[in-house]
Amino acid sequence: MESAGAATAYMDEVLALFENVTYSVRKQWKQMAGEGSVFEPILAFIHAVDWTEPWLIGLMSMHVILLVLAVLTRKNNNAQMTLFFSGLICIYFAERLNTILDRNWKKFARQPYFDRHGVFFSTVWSVPLLCMTTLILVNSLLTLAKLLKLDLKKGDRIPGLRFVARSYNRASDGAGHRNKSNSRAV
Repeated sequence: MESAGAATAYMDEVLALFENVTYSVRKQWKQMAGEGSVFEPILAFIHAVDWTEPWLIGLMSMHVILLVLAVLTRKNNNAQMTLFFSGLICIYFAERLNTILDRNWKKFARQPYFDRHGVFFSTVWSVPLLCMTTLILVNSLLTLAKLLKLDLKKGDRIPGLRFVARSYNRASDGAGHRNKSNSRAV
């Protein structure tokens, strides 16, 4: 009986916590909805930045070139991994680079874009690099899945997969679909 009472008390606490969290989320959502569109801060950011500054044009050009390189080298694993880890290293050092640029912004920019939180720099430096590295990661995972599927069908490239491939082929109906009467977890 004591354990049932303790379980009920615990569930009541969890329910109260859940209600508090959902109340807070609903309250924040109403405040955000009352302030206007979600796109207003994004548009304000875009209009606040002078996109004609040479260093910003160069930075955006670099991101476009890296993205084109990532797409063009999608079948070259060495080039993809070089781009991937280079992008991650650049993201890792973004905070330090933001600090350096914050100290020296007068030498290359017309406005002080760099703050101690790094919001602007994260937006123009890290987000495009994260998009590129995510694209490379998805490409690598798709390539790996294709290779694994080939190995699973052939069963001869990875020694441990021979048994799995034989089991898969026996359970298939010949068209690549599993036979329902003979299916089992592999």
